[in-house]
Amino acid sequence: MTEYLLPILFFFVALIYSSVGLGGGSSYTALMAIFGISYQMIPTTSLSLNLIVTFIGMVNFWRKGYGRLNLVGPFLITSIPMAYLAGSLEMPEFIFQIILISTLLLVAVRIYIINRLTLSFKLSETQKWIMVIFLGAILGFIAGAVGIGGGIYLVPLIIMFGLGTEKEAAAAGAMFIWVNSLVGVIAQAQLGTFDPQFIIPLAIAVFIGGFGGSYFGAVKFEARTIQRVMGGIVIIAILFLLKGMI
Repeated sequence: MTEYLLPILFFFVALIYSSVGLGGGSSYTALMAIFGISYQMIPTTSLSLNLIVTFIGMVNFWRKGYGRLNLVGPFLITSIPMAYLAGSLEMPEFIFQIILISTLLLVAVRIYIINRLTLSFKLSETQKWIMVIFLGAILGFIAGAVGIGGGIYLVPLIIMFGLGTEKEAAAAGAMFIWVNSLVGVIAQAQLGTFDPQFIIPLAIAVFIGGFGGSYFGAVKFEARTIQRVMGGIVIIAILFLLKGMI
């Protein structure tokens, strides 16, 4: 049943997430955890799907003039090596679950709390670089370790710190996820966790969903409203993971 249900669910995840410039890695990872997919396959599969969805979103957002290389580039300086490092590590299942639960909790906070804030901060040039280096490293590690590309955190922070508009943040998020997902997949594949037979049906589903979602999202969808729809999946996954650890 899993082989039929997961592609359907992933189609809708890609449709929703790509509309706001994200890959959907948090929900892919959450769903696979709920369905009991091997923890060793989760990061590679999620990152592979991120590559497909965010590439489509990246093209659509950047084609419409929202892309700014000077915005996303500095974050990639530290995220790329950290994504590769984390993807190369052979983690025990317990450590993987701890990192995943912590990451998903932050996703839930981001969706339900940060989205409701209208805070904005003014940073000096030095403070901006410190934030960029630190944030890039943390998000890169998360991408390589558990398969969540990091854009779901990056996008609101870009807006909150006044680094770009919502559409510019979405375009930056799409490129950030794509690059770190590629690095993470390369690192994870060396561990022998890449399973084409499992990934291909899911890849087809997210390609179709990602194409539609990113096209309409770049035109008219509202990021805040859409992302709240997926928060329930993340919370359910957290409960399943906690139950499995008890």
